[in-house]
Amino acid sequence: MSIPNYIAIEGVIGAGKTTLARMLADKIGAELLLDDAMNNPFLVDFYKDRKRYAFSAQLFFLLTRYQQQQQSLLVRDLFAEKIVADYSFIRDHIFATVNLSKRELILYEKFLPLLKADIPKPDLTIYLQTSTPVLLERIKKRNFGFERTIDTEYLNELNEAFNYFFFHYDDSPLLVIKTDDIDFVASSADFESLIEEIKKPVSGKKYYVPAGHVIR
Repeated sequence: MSIPNYIAIEGVIGAGKTTLARMLADKIGAELLLDDAMNNPFLVDFYKDRKRYAFSAQLFFLLTRYQQQQQSLLVRDLFAEKIVADYSFIRDHIFATVNLSKRELILYEKFLPLLKADIPKPDLTIYLQTSTPVLLERIKKRNFGFERTIDTEYLNELNEAFNYFFFHYDDSPLLVIKTDDIDFVASSADFESLIEEIKKPVSGKKYYVPAGHVIR
């Protein structure tokens, strides 16, 4: 049993991607690749007026994520280093389908295949599946100013889009974790159980629940 070389952690805003990515990278001695969303100059305006700034914000995300992943992951291929990322390149398209108008999405999707072809796929994708009420609670706790305008309707729309996408996902082995009642920070047992699960080969899609938890 061995840890996959490239692990991407996915989920909706507030799912706990970055926290888990930091813990995993530290545990297995991997390079940490973080989504630099905070430096998107259109993000604050987007949350104030989503229709007006959606395309600008989305295009900035697409190009910066492409640049970051291409540079970091091609280096990993050369030197066989382990990488844990708190996002996958494909998440950008999920957001685009929710945020962009039909005409904007048509234009966006002319760029996407050209860039996606150069991005290595994860050896394992972990999807942190989380209910909308729990996401809202976590977003409030972390208290990022620009996220205060996120409403239940928008978050639920994103959640449905992510769930639909990963239900049909087959680009890489996929580990789905229902996280509503799981806290990898507070429970060392849950985290160690996850590490052992990651070491096991995953073929296709697998739903994982740590010992002592039940699926609701």
